[in-house]
Amino acid sequence: MKILFDQDVIRQGIEQLGSNLRREYGQNPITVVAIMTGSIVMLADLIRCLDMPLRISLIRASSYRGGVTSGDLHVEELERLDIQGRDVLLIDDIFDTGKTLVEVTKHLSSLQPRSLKTAVFLNKQGTSQVAMEPDYSVFKIPNEFVVGYGLDYDDFYRNLPFVAVMEQADLEEHSRRLEPNAQSR
Repeated sequence: MKILFDQDVIRQGIEQLGSNLRREYGQNPITVVAIMTGSIVMLADLIRCLDMPLRISLIRASSYRGGVTSGDLHVEELERLDIQGRDVLLIDDIFDTGKTLVEVTKHLSSLQPRSLKTAVFLNKQGTSQVAMEPDYSVFKIPNEFVVGYGLDYDDFYRNLPFVAVMEQADLEEHSRRLEPNAQSR
């Protein structure tokens, strides 16, 4: 895999986002809402950079049911969010088409927060299908398939401490290693 961002670069990027958020919110309390599962690593690192009072909530957003794209985004855990009148920061792992962030933002807005800002770890260039842009992006990346630091392929690679491009050879190696009985070959 070709590494795009190593651990030190990622740490610096997250610390810069934390600095920007401290400047914006000061010591006012915020509620951080993270879209699972990809943003969990970013969430863990980011909240350690913030010193204002925090509330944290996790939600799931998916347009897949049984491996088939449904077209409709299903957002879980909204019913337990208490964000009315609060300053909310919504974080996600990657801004690609932008549809997930737009839809989740609409859902959260209906809960009447005082303010709602968005932050993404990666902002993929040239793929957006919406008019919205995230308020904060840690890194901008080219239109390539990436894994690591919470991002996955087939639910693997989230634990990599760096962000890397999965090239065709990597995809083939992944498939070969995970085939049934691959160890006996």
